[in-house]
Amino acid sequence: MNFTLRGVEISVIICTHNPRPNYLRRVLEALRAQTLPASRWELLLVDNASREPLEPAWDLSWHPQARHVREDQPGLVHARARGIRESRGDIMIFVDDDNVLAEDYLATGEEILRHGSHLGAIGAGHIVGEFEVPPPKDMEVHLIALALKELEYDHWTNFGGYTYGLPLGAGMCFRRKVGDDYLRKLESDPLRQMLGRAGSDRLISGEDTDLALCAHDLGMGTGRFIALRILHLIPRERFAGDYLVRLYVGFTQAGEILHFIRHRTLAPQSSTPVRLMRNIYRACTYRGLNRRIFIAQEKARDEIRRMLANRITAES
Repeated sequence: MNFTLRGVEISVIICTHNPRPNYLRRVLEALRAQTLPASRWELLLVDNASREPLEPAWDLSWHPQARHVREDQPGLVHARARGIRESRGDIMIFVDDDNVLAEDYLATGEEILRHGSHLGAIGAGHIVGEFEVPPPKDMEVHLIALALKELEYDHWTNFGGYTYGLPLGAGMCFRRKVGDDYLRKLESDPLRQMLGRAGSDRLISGEDTDLALCAHDLGMGTGRFIALRILHLIPRERFAGDYLVRLYVGFTQAGEILHFIRHRTLAPQSSTPVRLMRNIYRACTYRGLNRRIFIAQEKARDEIRRMLANRITAES
């Protein structure tokens, strides 16, 4: 299989907005230490509307095929789309500005896709956290929301409902035709642009799942592999209650939007009496942060469903 049609095999795309310098420095150091020769991959640092432009401050001359890209429209979905458009590789790899890749990450990702012609998008099965401060005990149950997961074996699927078979955006490796299909859909359906985080206030996610599902649409599978390992750098503010509430709200909104995008209808939910009894029970039994998360999610779900119902009416 030929991976050199565009003159470079792999494009590594880092999208960042006002990055923490000590984190981004470690991300770049890990890329500099990759076992895959730099001649086989390019590096794009996409500055997504940072207050201070990154190009003057970050020297990428250590890499022979590195360049800065500025995307002034805020939002991760726009930054990642810009990175895909600017890239030349037949394989693309997203690296977040707090992801420290294992030194064999690029080589392993390329190897899995080279031998797995049925796979269109893959990701890390081993993501562990390095915490600026130890997480409080009552927060440990929520660590999975911070994309931390150590799978015991590889998972792959061509069915979108199997969560463990869908790669996360952090460290996602995908084929050019998957990225091109995603760009076409993004341009034809503006609703997709609602997905993806924008700054620290809007934490809606889902753009990575949207992209990965394009592989399924093209008849290919997706997967997470334990040989792909990432260290996720986590600052103390991620454990603030307000941040976690906004994060879970974002998950809820993304789920409703993704279902509508895929099916052009609202996601099914329990009947009104069943849902009412369930909500009363949870509101009475949940305490503290869990209760705040639950109430905020229910409010966000109702709001996004009203917006989508209005869209259905407008399209009918």
